[in-house]
This record gives sequence, C-alpha cells and structure tokens, in this order.
Amino acid sequence: MSTSAHPSADAIRTAGTVTDRLVEANERYASDFTDPGMDARPVLGVAVVACMDARLDLHAALGLELGDCHTIRNAGGVVTDDVIRSLTISQRALGTRSVMLVHHTGCGLESLTEDFRHELEDEVGQRPAWAVEAFRDVDQDVRQSMQRVRTSPFLLHSDDVRGFVFDVTSGLLREIDPA
Repeated sequence: MSTSAHPSADAIRTAGTVTDRLVEANERYASDFTDPGMDARPVLGVAVVACMDARLDLHAALGLELGDCHTIRNAGGVVTDDVIRSLTISQRALGTRSVMLVHHTGCGLESLTEDFRHELEDEVGQRPAWAVEAFRDVDQDVRQSMQRVRTSPFLLHSDDVRGFVFDVTSGLLREIDPA
C-alpha cells in the first residue's frame, strides 16, 4: 500500500477505529477472494525472520509471492525462544530447510536498553519476563541471531542460515559474514 492510500487521521476518526477500517478492508478483499488451493508448506522451503518495522515490505523487497515462505516478525528481528519455537514448527512440521534473517538500518532497538524493562516494572509493578534484546551494532546482532539458529538443538536444518541488514533508505540488502 502506498503512503498516498493512507487516510488522514481525521478520516480515521470519523470512520471509526483503525481496526474497523482494517475489518472493512478485509470484507472488500474477501468479496473477490478465491481459495488459492495451497497448504501451509512454503513453496520455497524458507523461513524469513525479520523486524516488525513498518518500513519493511518483505514480500516486495525479496520478490516473494503468497505461499513462498514463512515470515516470522518481532521487534528487531532477533532470534528469541519464541522465534526458535516458530522455526522448529516451520522445519519439523512444514518442511522448511533455509532460514533468512533480516535486520535493518535505523532500528528502534538500537536506541533502547534493558532499562526499558525496569521502567516498565516501575510503571506497572511487575518486570516483564522477556528481555528487550536491545543492541548497538546491527551487524553483530545479526551474527548473534545466526549463531542462535545454528546452535539450537531443536532445529533440523542449520546449514543454510544467512543474515542480512536491509537499508531502509536504499532498499538494498547487505549480507553479514557470520564470522
């Protein structure tokens, strides 16, 4: 969706909530929808782990079509226990063999620290059980994520794990050497 297609804040307020707008968009989508006849196994046998940043249009950037891959997204695109869980299911139950990790320039996790958890604890009275996974060096964080995938005992396939940094200003990927 291009930015020109985004409604103004006033239009959203008068039309209901953002969720209302999304549900209405789904109704329009479903009116022309036909079952593509696919199963859940990705055609290319790849799982892509990426940041949730709204500037990353992974399918467009990677030339992917519906059904080509599993896409797992979170803040920073870091490999957490839940990402390992999803990759394990992707590989063991749904046949993926390759893992592509995509971090990006200008990530919000570069400006956070683990103090974020302590601030949350001060605010709500409970410290989150999860780590922020903040980082200062995006290349090093990609290397760490590759290492976490390669050393997980739960994954069947760790020989084709590659990591990249997506440049949000040029749209290009830069591969990270795992060494």
